[in-house]
Amino acid sequence: MKRRQLREEVFKILFLADFYEDRDELIKQCDIATDNLAEEGIADEDVSAIQTKAIAAFEKLDEIDNFINEKVEGWKTTRMGKVDLTLIRLACYEIQYDEDVPMGVAINEAVELAKLYGTDDSQSFVNGVLSKLAN
Repeated sequence: MKRRQLREEVFKILFLADFYEDRDELIKQCDIATDNLAEEGIADEDVSAIQTKAIAAFEKLDEIDNFINEKVEGWKTTRMGKVDLTLIRLACYEIQYDEDVPMGVAINEAVELAKLYGTDDSQSFVNGVLSKLAN
């Protein structure tokens, strides 16, 4: 599986974060989502990579949200659209904690996913927020 596809699957799982307050339930839903990927014929190592990255990002969400809220003026994570917020969170996770992903790649990939899953304004919003965070 290509890195872009892997990132997209992680995005889909991270999207669940705002719908489950209980972290144990969230992890359970993550397990269900990755089990579904395995049933679709995705290689075990890819499923494992998706699950590992999603859980690692879940564990850092509070830190990531605090970072976003401190850096971005006029917007708080509670006001952002769920798709946009998830993309920003994923990119922030990659920038701050995933040494294998260069900052430019994380930002570009988030913008590309915003084109697929967001509104007409999502790509510029995500790009703008991530540009502020990168400084």
